[in-house]
Amino acid sequence: MSVSPFDSGLLGGLAGDAVVGAWFSTEAELAAMNAFEAALATAEANEGLIPSEAARHIGERLHSFAPDIDAIRVATARDGVVGVDYVRQLRVHVGEQHGRYVHFGATSQDLVDTALVLRLGPILDEFDTRLAGVIAALDALDGKFGARVLMGHTRMQKALPIVVADRIAAWRAPLVRHLQRLAALRPHLLIVQLGGAVGTRDRLGDKGSAVARRLADNLGLGFAETCWHTGRDGMAELAGWCALTGGSLGKIGADIALLAQAGDEIVLEQGGASSAIPNKSNPVAAEMLVTLARFTATLSAGMNHALVHEQERSGAAWMLEWLLLPQLLVATAAGLRLARALLHGVAELGCACKR
Repeated sequence: MSVSPFDSGLLGGLAGDAVVGAWFSTEAELAAMNAFEAALATAEANEGLIPSEAARHIGERLHSFAPDIDAIRVATARDGVVGVDYVRQLRVHVGEQHGRYVHFGATSQDLVDTALVLRLGPILDEFDTRLAGVIAALDALDGKFGARVLMGHTRMQKALPIVVADRIAAWRAPLVRHLQRLAALRPHLLIVQLGGAVGTRDRLGDKGSAVARRLADNLGLGFAETCWHTGRDGMAELAGWCALTGGSLGKIGADIALLAQAGDEIVLEQGGASSAIPNKSNPVAAEMLVTLARFTATLSAGMNHALVHEQERSGAAWMLEWLLLPQLLVATAAGLRLARALLHGVAELGCACKR
């Protein structure tokens, strides 16, 4: 077993997600950091804080900037953040004349946090598309099997007959709410971070807000007058959304696994094979949805611990976020992917008779 099942060569096909996982690659992070530095230089030149020639030169040199990843890794073990050696290398690459204007008035957390937010935007777009796809798959099942009878259960015991449409409605309703919550989350989350050493934009003087607003516009992000480097409620809200969505998908998975256990109310086109029983078909995707629901709930609690940032910057809370958030987002992506495939693979659902 690998350290992380999400990018494991053996388990990655089950638990991982290549699309969302790619946004946490070194290449994607560096590309977002480059975008930040180019946009920052442009914003500062527009406000007269650095020469326009310097901003143009920084932007041009960023196109050919290939940082020494090994050197950054070694330095990060000492500095505790990737931005320090990244900026050092970029200044050398830009050259002595204009290098002093690189990263002007910013700090490593501005760079790292904004680079993260730039990648969260496409991830939220992917979540939106996939969640809509799960809802559409439920609608298709309702259209095919909604009128069929299904035995209703309360507290794991047979209760009264329902129809398939009743069960699907219970599956569908929270997912629609999660789609609405996702739209509402964006303005709280996709915000540029530019605060400088202690969040006051001190080196930018009276141009601090203007530069931050221009930077946000250049990057297609939102702007907030108050820096959020110690206010991680947006990240915790995202984690909570992942846990809610994972839980709702886990409910679907648990119900389908129980239907498959009985064996007379659902037929899945494809299940998992057994090495011991050749004809067995295990509801692997349904089981994995339950697992991911429990996993996202666990990591969401950890992200709430990462809310506690001491004073004007916390190393401990920030580092905890680095450990938790990528896995949380990849797990959510995997759940949405598996749920849609599982629902598309339902060949029969409910009894053939009408109520």
